[in-house]
Amino acid sequence: MREGRPNRVDLHTHSRRSDGVMEPLALYEAMRDAGLHVVALSDHDTLAGYRELRAAGLGGEGSPEAGPRLIPAVEINTLAWSVLQRHGLGRDGEELHILGYGMDADDAAFEAKLARQRDSRRVRLLETVACLRRHDVPIDDQFTQLMAEVGPGGHDALGRPHVARALIAAGHATSVDDAFDRWLDHGRPCYVPREGMGPREAIEAIRAAGGLPALAHSPAAPDRPQVMKRLRGWGLAGLEVYYHSFMPGTVVRMAKYAEKAGFLATGGSDYHGDTMTYAEADADTFVPDAVGERLLEALAALRP
Repeated sequence: MREGRPNRVDLHTHSRRSDGVMEPLALYEAMRDAGLHVVALSDHDTLAGYRELRAAGLGGEGSPEAGPRLIPAVEINTLAWSVLQRHGLGRDGEELHILGYGMDADDAAFEAKLARQRDSRRVRLLETVACLRRHDVPIDDQFTQLMAEVGPGGHDALGRPHVARALIAAGHATSVDDAFDRWLDHGRPCYVPREGMGPREAIEAIRAAGGLPALAHSPAAPDRPQVMKRLRGWGLAGLEVYYHSFMPGTVVRMAKYAEKAGFLATGGSDYHGDTMTYAEADADTFVPDAVGERLLEALAALRP
């Protein structure tokens, strides 16, 4: 827990438009109530939540009392094994998560790429449910209920945490972590490989839509200079330095590396909501005000 330092920046959160538990409006209100000034709703493979908040007139450049400044954001889980393998790293199924900030939320080409990602997610989940059925761990009723709650238009990005919650509801797991440990994680009985973008395609798609791409929650980045050089060559601009679960020594190391390598520092709570309220997550998160300010400046510099 941070000590004596108010946190005003959170650039990594998730709502029910992907694998979080709160509706976008409720999450935004929770961030406002926590005193945040700059935030990003970085749902997986969708900007639907951001568009909802924008349509409600929230997240503009008004005073913090009216609500925090909202940056359009997305998180793309990319298939990284082929990239890592070139440098003797990684395993089949390993991912690099790419955060995108400041994209044009109405960019049709970017939305089409995200839609393909969401379609792949649905196929993966159906295969996972079928696998669980074969292992006498049925969650069909719970999954049917889940699908009935999905938002209209196919803009919600479903993920394995949804299956984990169905396993809990069916009595087959005690927590999301337990469900992953027993059934869903790599090497477990019902792990289904992901289909979708690789890191280069995700980075270039974010850039083409007017955004800045950053590598999420990767404490091994300083130990992988060749991988980071390759990602930088493809257009990677930032590195998540102030991640909620990083130990203080890791944050210091990541900050020094980001500065030396020329990456824009980002950070956030990666809030989903399964185990705590947003206020509790915020109490364990600290992102310096300057991080939000520099990101806003970098995004402004991209605009004509």
